[in-house]
Amino acid sequence: MKSNIFIPKQINVGFQNRSDTYTKKLAYVVYFDNKGVLRKEASWNSWRDNNIENIIYDNVPTEGFVLNKKVGDYCSDWNHRQAYVRVYDPRDFEFEITIENLLYILENTSSIKGKGLEGLFTYGWDGKDLILIPVDSPDYQEISKFNEVLFENKKFKAKELILGATYKDKSMNEWIYMGRFDKWDYKYEEVEDIDSNGNRPWYSTYSRYKSIRVDVNKGKHHFFVKESKTYDNKPYISTLMLKSLGDKFIDIISSECVENYSDLFDVLERKTEYSPYDKSKDAYFKYTFEELKESIDDYRWLYCYQSDNNEVGIKIRIDKRRDEQGEYNSDDYNVEDKTNGREHFIKHTTLKEIYDEFQPMYKNKYLQNGKLYERERY
Repeated sequence: MKSNIFIPKQINVGFQNRSDTYTKKLAYVVYFDNKGVLRKEASWNSWRDNNIENIIYDNVPTEGFVLNKKVGDYCSDWNHRQAYVRVYDPRDFEFEITIENLLYILENTSSIKGKGLEGLFTYGWDGKDLILIPVDSPDYQEISKFNEVLFENKKFKAKELILGATYKDKSMNEWIYMGRFDKWDYKYEEVEDIDSNGNRPWYSTYSRYKSIRVDVNKGKHHFFVKESKTYDNKPYISTLMLKSLGDKFIDIISSECVENYSDLFDVLERKTEYSPYDKSKDAYFKYTFEELKESIDDYRWLYCYQSDNNEVGIKIRIDKRRDEQGEYNSDDYNVEDKTNGREHFIKHTTLKEIYDEFQPMYKNKYLQNGKLYERERY
């Protein structure tokens, strides 16, 4: 279970009369957050029967919960009702929990026939979802510590932020403060797609306009970074930019500057949020034969640029071909012209002959600050 489950100090219980419950009334339980605001109030008010008085309880560990029955898990026309489990609260009402919550409860406690669930339980919320938490579960102590910090309502002022210090947000993410800089974004604007003679290019048949990217300075923001992993487990640096801190952070993990601050700053300097892409700085470099082969072996194909009398701009695609059995041939390749969206087959031959004839090149993109942004790959 996540450690950032919110455990409120008080819950608010609304009711509907329901003949299919043990107590003849079904409850919709909502809560007051750490600022005293009733959450999900609109949906709660629209669901409950206003003729039945709601009851506010202190959310203290309580025993005597009993599993009742499964509900839902059916389709009616286009409506699918997810499966839930009805639970009896010893304060004489029933409510519903998810199957996932039930499985977690049964992993951490026992349900005794005629006596119900063993031990103490408290209400918690994972986002919008109500969760019944066993107090004896191994996660409860960590969740409780998170809530203690949350209810302290710490406020961090911008002038108090420390370079390289690590801060924790409400989702338990740890962010490293990098400093205050201009944040760059972009938008697209429509412009006429015509040359100096007033003619449209051949590929712009249907419209005389094209979209161009325009960089926009969003003003000073506080920059934070977080070290994480991509889906294939490669290191990745996430970026968080805030114009004002608000109540984003709940704690400071360490006021000491992280040891790899300079390395993280080097990564930050290569992001377009820190410095916009500058097309005028594009630079082209010839592949070595070994680089070309390795790149194609990784993906079975590669877009690159043809070098012809030092003129750059002709895009080509090199594909590794399959044999009749569907296997990739060790040295059989196609070349196609992909300039301005054209798809024109040129030839197929060995990779070495392609390399010698077309002298393939790659393009490096740079930011306004001169930092390498990326090697262009399609």
